[in-house]
Amino acid sequence: MLFNSYVFLLVFLPLTLAGWWLLPGRQARLLFLTVASYVFYGWWDYRFVPLMILSTSADFMAGAAIARSPDRRHRTVWLVLLLVFNLGILAVFKYFDFFAGSLNGMGRALGFAVDLPLMHLVLPVGISFYTFNSISYTIDVYRGRLRPARSLLEFSAFVAMFPHLVAGPIVRYADMGHQFENLEPRPDSGEWVTGLWLLVIGMAKKVLVADVLAGGLVDPLWQQALHLDTGEAWLATLGYTLQIYFDFSGYSDMAVGLAFLLGFKFPQNFDSPYQSRNVAEFWRRWHMSLSYWLRDYLYIPLGGSHGGRWRTARNLVVTMFLGGLWHGAAWTFVVWGLFHGGLLAAHARLRHLGFVPRSAVLARLATFLAVMIGWVFFRSRTLEEAGSMLATMSGVRPGPGGFEYLVTPPILLLTAAALAVVWFAPNTWAIRFPRSRPAALALAILLAVCLLQFAVPSPFLYFQF
Repeated sequence: MLFNSYVFLLVFLPLTLAGWWLLPGRQARLLFLTVASYVFYGWWDYRFVPLMILSTSADFMAGAAIARSPDRRHRTVWLVLLLVFNLGILAVFKYFDFFAGSLNGMGRALGFAVDLPLMHLVLPVGISFYTFNSISYTIDVYRGRLRPARSLLEFSAFVAMFPHLVAGPIVRYADMGHQFENLEPRPDSGEWVTGLWLLVIGMAKKVLVADVLAGGLVDPLWQQALHLDTGEAWLATLGYTLQIYFDFSGYSDMAVGLAFLLGFKFPQNFDSPYQSRNVAEFWRRWHMSLSYWLRDYLYIPLGGSHGGRWRTARNLVVTMFLGGLWHGAAWTFVVWGLFHGGLLAAHARLRHLGFVPRSAVLARLATFLAVMIGWVFFRSRTLEEAGSMLATMSGVRPGPGGFEYLVTPPILLLTAAALAVVWFAPNTWAIRFPRSRPAALALAILLAVCLLQFAVPSPFLYFQF
């Protein structure tokens, strides 16, 4: 079920909020939220709900077993079994065909008869997100930093909670456990104002900016990726750079806003990343929950910045390689991750040497251009397409062009306005919605305009991960 759909906004959400706040008793409310979230998830494909229940149950039992065991070796065995189970599910559904197909291709290139069968499985929506939620829970229990959930129902409500279920943020039980133990008894007017503000603004980012850029600029140009001239290639890349910003920023705002409507507080997941002055700052601002997850559960266990500059560079590259692979089973995502790993390693080295850009404006612009180049790999369907786009953008191998007719003045105006917003506007979290009738009326009108755009389903870009 999409946030930007009639069935969600006009049926599911009102019924869920009514049931959540009107039901008496903590257990009844948690059960209702869990079932409602399963309905939300199963609306897409009910066959994958049992898989989520199985994964949730395994993580809960492993966490309880780890907490009970006084023997470190036994706790380690439970942790390893749980990691193998969770990563095994990801490997089967998300990566099996990718690796099998890659090995088949390598075998043919080297003259070997390799013909591994492909499974052609449907990728369950949100599997990467709820798997990472569960893995962080088990590891935190193992490290002794977290008490296990008091009941399977409580843990199930946490994992399945629909605001963060399919595209994040990657919420940790350490941040949410006390909120589930102490549910708010009644709606708070301040939280509802904030929640509605974030929900509507996030929806406007998605349907009025990201989707319009996609339909009017990005997709038409990218379909001609092999034939664009240099200017058109740069415009297509800029359009996608803005599209993915407003798409994911919009989703993050909506997820946090929906949590506020339920009386929960999610961590911030987006903080004006295109205003960053270096790539390390960019990753502290873009998909913040994933960045912190990769830092705490991959980069630091690998050794972090300890052990010298070469090990630091290695750890950064390995972490971002795995981060790229997390985004999708394709070589384009792998190269995108390696590209950012190399940028982070280079930044760490320059910082160690004491290099600090004198101009904040030039530093922002350089970071923005580097991120734009990375998005070429992220958007391209193949490495060949990415290479062609980059060759065109660099002027080495421009195409014939002639696609100016695909770009209209209103789209160019929207592109310029969107660029100004991402470079200069304050982050959504920094804006306090005024509690006045004119402001409420303006928000209602904006919501109505968004509703008129729901005729064509438009999934969020991060749903595919």
